[in-house]
Amino acid sequence: MTAIKRIFIANRGEIAVRILRTAKELGIETVLGVSEADRQSLGARLADRVVCLGPSASRDSYLKVATVVQAALGTGCDALHPGYGFLSENRSLAEACAKSGIIFIGPTIENLGAVGDKLTARQHAIAAGVPVVPGGTAGSLAEAVAVAQKVGYPLLIKAVSGGGGKGMKQVTRAEDLASLFDLATTEAEAAFGDGRVYLERFVESGRHVEVQIIAEADQVLHAGERDCSVQRRYQKLIEEAPAPHLDPTLRAGLLEAAVKFARHIGYRSLGTVEFLVDVTRNEFYFLEMNARVQVEHPVTEAITGLDLIALQIAIAEGRSLGLRQSDIVFRGAAVECRLNAEDVAQDFRPSPGRVTLAWFPAMPGLRVDTHIDSGAMIPPFYDSLMAKLIAHGDTRQDAVRLLSRCLQAMAVKGVSTNAPLHQVILSDPAFQKGGVDTNYLAGVLPSLSGGTK
Repeated sequence: MTAIKRIFIANRGEIAVRILRTAKELGIETVLGVSEADRQSLGARLADRVVCLGPSASRDSYLKVATVVQAALGTGCDALHPGYGFLSENRSLAEACAKSGIIFIGPTIENLGAVGDKLTARQHAIAAGVPVVPGGTAGSLAEAVAVAQKVGYPLLIKAVSGGGGKGMKQVTRAEDLASLFDLATTEAEAAFGDGRVYLERFVESGRHVEVQIIAEADQVLHAGERDCSVQRRYQKLIEEAPAPHLDPTLRAGLLEAAVKFARHIGYRSLGTVEFLVDVTRNEFYFLEMNARVQVEHPVTEAITGLDLIALQIAIAEGRSLGLRQSDIVFRGAAVECRLNAEDVAQDFRPSPGRVTLAWFPAMPGLRVDTHIDSGAMIPPFYDSLMAKLIAHGDTRQDAVRLLSRCLQAMAVKGVSTNAPLHQVILSDPAFQKGGVDTNYLAGVLPSLSGGTK
C-alpha cells in the first residue's frame, strides 16, 4: 500500500475541479496541468500549484504524454489522475507513468489494452459469455459485404478505435454499403489514426444503459446502472440513475454481465460497462467498456452516497475498500443534464466567450459540478461543457421536477447555452414517463424555438 501525497491532475474544466475537491478533502496536495487558455481557470485558482503544459490547442498541451509526465515528475507528484477525455484511456500515458514511478489513478496497462479498441473489447465480451450485437469485422469491402449479408440491413459501420460517433455510419440499403464503408474508414483514419471498422446489426429502438464498476484486486462490485439514452449525434445530454422502467430480469442480467466482463479481464479501478438494450426484443448487448471515470458519475454518487473519485484513489493506493456488494445501497433517483455553451438555434454551434454572469440556485437535493463562475472565459479549443446539474429526489418525478426548477432559476449570461433544450425535454410527457430510446431527441428538436443569450 502506498499513500498518495501529491496528485498531478492532467485535465481541465469541471472534472479537474471535481478531482481537486476530493483530493483536498483527503489531505492530498494537488498540481494542475493547464494550457495557456486555462491559466486563469477556476481549477488553476483551486490547485496548490499550476504548471503550464503548452499552447491552447489540446494537441500542444493536454495530449502530449511526455510533457504531462515530465510536469508531474518536475513537481514531485507521486500520482497522476487523467480525469476523462484527453489521455484518460491512453495506454502510453499509463506506461510512461509506470516507467517514471508515478501511480496512474486508473486501470492497469493490461486493462487499457483489453478495452482500448471496441473490437478487442467485443472479443473479450464473447469470451466472457456476455451478449454482443450480431456483426463482424471487415478489413475490406468484400468482407463488409459478407458480414452485411449475414447480419442484414439496417446495419452500422463502426470505427474500432471510435468514439463520439466519429467513423460511424448507418447503412440501410445494400447499394450504399460501398460508399459508406469507404467514408467510415477514411473518417476513422483521420480521427483516430486507425481506419479499421466492424459491422453490427442496427438496433432500431435501443436504450443506452451502462453499469458502474468498482473493482479492486480481489473483488468486482457494481454501483448500479445509468440510463444515457437522451443523446444528440451520439453525445449524451441527460443521464439518470437508476434506469427507469427496466425489466427486473433484464436489469439483473445487465449487472451480472458487467461484473462478469470486468472480472474476465482482471479489471481494477473505476470503470463503466456500456450496453445497448433492444427495446423490441427485450435483450441487451455489450457495447464497450470505458476505463475511466464517466462524465455522468454524479448520478451514481447521488443514489449511493459514494465518492467515486475517493474510491478510485484508494484503489490506486492499493488500499482495501472494505466494501461488499450488500454495502452499496440505492436510495431514490437522480437526473443529470449537461449544460453546454452552444447556440441551439444555430444548429448547436459552440458559443465561446466571456461569461458575464453565472449563478446557480442552492436547493436541497441539487448538486452543481462546474468550473464556471462570473467572468470566466469559455475557450474555443475544447468541449463546450460548462456545468453538470444533478438533481436527487425520493422518486424520479421529484428529481425531474427539481432539475426543471433549477434550470428555470439559474442565470448564465454572455454566452448561449443549451438550457432551453433541457427545459423542453424535462417538460415532455414521453421523457417524464421515462424509458425513452436513443431516437427520442430527434423528435423533440423540432419543437425547440431557439437558444438564449
